[in-house]
Amino acid sequence: MSGIATLKVGDSVDQYLLIKQSTKGVTTMGKPFMTLILQDKSGSIEAKLWDAGEEQVRLYPAGIVVHIGGEIQDYRGKLQLRIKQIRPLRPDETIGVEDLIQSSETPKEQLYEEFSQYFFEIKNPNISRITRHIVRKFQEQLMTFPAATKNHHEYASGLLEHETSMLRLAKSICDLYPTLNRDLLYAGVILHDIGKVIELSGPISTVYTAKGNLLGHINIMVSEIEKAAAELEIDGEEVMLLEHMVLSHHGKEEYGSPKKPMLQEAEMLFYIDNIDAKMNMLKRALSKTEPGEFTERLFALDNRSFYNPTI
Repeated sequence: MSGIATLKVGDSVDQYLLIKQSTKGVTTMGKPFMTLILQDKSGSIEAKLWDAGEEQVRLYPAGIVVHIGGEIQDYRGKLQLRIKQIRPLRPDETIGVEDLIQSSETPKEQLYEEFSQYFFEIKNPNISRITRHIVRKFQEQLMTFPAATKNHHEYASGLLEHETSMLRLAKSICDLYPTLNRDLLYAGVILHDIGKVIELSGPISTVYTAKGNLLGHINIMVSEIEKAAAELEIDGEEVMLLEHMVLSHHGKEEYGSPKKPMLQEAEMLFYIDNIDAKMNMLKRALSKTEPGEFTERLFALDNRSFYNPTI
């Protein structure tokens, strides 16, 4: 796929892009500027708009399509777009937001078909009923939302792709380690991030909602499990175990987990989540890196660059 994310240092840019994020800043000299995250179907790139006053802030908010001329440059090991010309769309230009949104490579319907098959492997009736109840409630959003605002699966249907990929990992790990409770691990994978459909605004120009900022997806999902159990009149140990899976899936307090994992399934959920997120970042970074060269620096991977071998 050609597009903004496939360009190299020195390449020129002359195309339509969607403003995914738009934030104001001030230089050390007190001059205003804007940081824009610009995207098309191939991915996204950061750009700076210097000397950006109130007029520019009004003209270039997140969620609009602009035409940009410029050049790709290297800034501290990361690709950046140097803007030479930027303008809003003219009335006669018909390109729309949907033409520039990045989405999962696999169609969402195909992903959901695979995702749904794992429900049949959950045998515990309480775990099955709670999990199905919550997925039915948020099915439409689950199929279209990203898994994050940046770093991994941060595109339309990214959340569903992330969870489906994690279920494949969970299946393999349960086959290798039969002492794991498959019901609990599968349900933990399915439920752990669904709170993001409330935490985030949606697949276009994704930002955190008020609830997302104030509560976060972990607390949101614990509340949803409580509600589902009450509505289904389920009162068993399974409710507590599912809540612990969600509460502990970031692994450590400093990573945002209210609790560290205290179930073997919760420990595995943390690793599976981490593996899938990291592999998504690496796959995409290496796909735009020539053999024998290094990727750009990946902030979420300790700001490391990764080598793409020639073998």
